[in-house]
Amino acid sequence: MALPRHVAIIMDGNGRWARKRLLPRVAGHRAGVTPVRVCIEQCVRQDIAALTLFAFSSENWARPPEEVGSLMGLFLDALDREIDELQSNGVRLRFIGERHNLSQVLQQRISSAESRTAGNSRLALQIAVSYGGRWDLVEAARLLAQRCAAGTLLPQDIDESLLSSTLSVSDLPDPDLFIRTGGEQRISNFLLWNLAYTELYFTDQLWPDFDAASFQIALDWFASRNRRFGLTGEQAGAGS
Repeated sequence: MALPRHVAIIMDGNGRWARKRLLPRVAGHRAGVTPVRVCIEQCVRQDIAALTLFAFSSENWARPPEEVGSLMGLFLDALDREIDELQSNGVRLRFIGERHNLSQVLQQRISSAESRTAGNSRLALQIAVSYGGRWDLVEAARLLAQRCAAGTLLPQDIDESLLSSTLSVSDLPDPDLFIRTGGEQRISNFLLWNLAYTELYFTDQLWPDFDAASFQIALDWFASRNRRFGLTGEQAGAGS
């Protein structure tokens, strides 16, 4: 069965999961930690090289302060609780996004976790926090503009490959499979450049209910896809 090299997930539906159970929204976020662990375990077990999870977008800062605070606390708790297992399973942990918006304590904890797991190679795990795809592109454009201004790069030498090499996940293959839970069918400013030819899988299942069987269903769906990358079916080997 064809497997994706890189899976990207928008973990949507925590708040609705909690509301259905008459619980505060933070309870949904806490419940959402379990499927994160499941997806990591499944990627390690099936030798999927990279997993990128959209945990907190640039736009999420506009949410009620108490919810934002609870989420930041949850990130800290999860780092402390999961780092040993990530290390033992050979997972390299990295955070992508506007890190300066985070508290100093969280930034320090993130840097420590990244340093500790930097030598691991079984799974590249990216957590997108305070991240936006447009921000990612603007940061890349700014870096290339600085190089042009310094005289180390000519504008005419900027191409897709060079721009791609300056993005947050430049060392990884573009996602082959994108999964979004919660019923919405949009990519919500996530990895805008990198999702150009990604297979998009949407499910109504709320994120806290997403389990190993759900992940396998998404993988099976991906394996059924005929990925043509702009070619005809005959060129891509579809035979029709």
